[in-house]
Amino acid sequence: MDPTPAGNGETMTPHGQSDGGATIFDELRHDHDRQRDLLRRLAETVGDDDQRSALFDALCEQLRAHADAEEHHFYTVLMTDDTTREKARHSVSEHHEIDELVDKLSGYALDGSAWLPTLETLADLVEHHLAEEEHEVFQVAGRVLSDEDKVSAAVGYRAAMDDHLTS
Repeated sequence: MDPTPAGNGETMTPHGQSDGGATIFDELRHDHDRQRDLLRRLAETVGDDDQRSALFDALCEQLRAHADAEEHHFYTVLMTDDTTREKARHSVSEHHEIDELVDKLSGYALDGSAWLPTLETLADLVEHHLAEEEHEVFQVAGRVLSDEDKVSAAVGYRAAMDDHLTS
């Protein structure tokens, strides 16, 4: 999506942020909301149908792209500061737990008896991870990162996400 005029000389990104003001927190929250929506919609599907398959594929792609971009453009910076290092490591560790559960879920038949309970476990883990980031990590990171760092990380993160999701 092309940026649109904001009416004040700036342009707006597809996520409603001005091109000079979107922070890493804005970008991450946007994608967190997308992940929550995909999980909710996926839980409403039944059996081995095209909708479940397409939503699961979209969720897998979103989770992997998000973890990769977030680790490279957010957590690498946080790992350089004593104040945020442990929370960053913990979050990266949770990304690996999520990846393992996604891989496990991918091995099940979409209409198999283990699929939905495993999806529920994944949804719980993802929701825990997102809430922890938004309520704990963002608070500490907000004090450590400069305004310039927040915007720079957002630009790098969104570019990495766009690159991953369009390739």
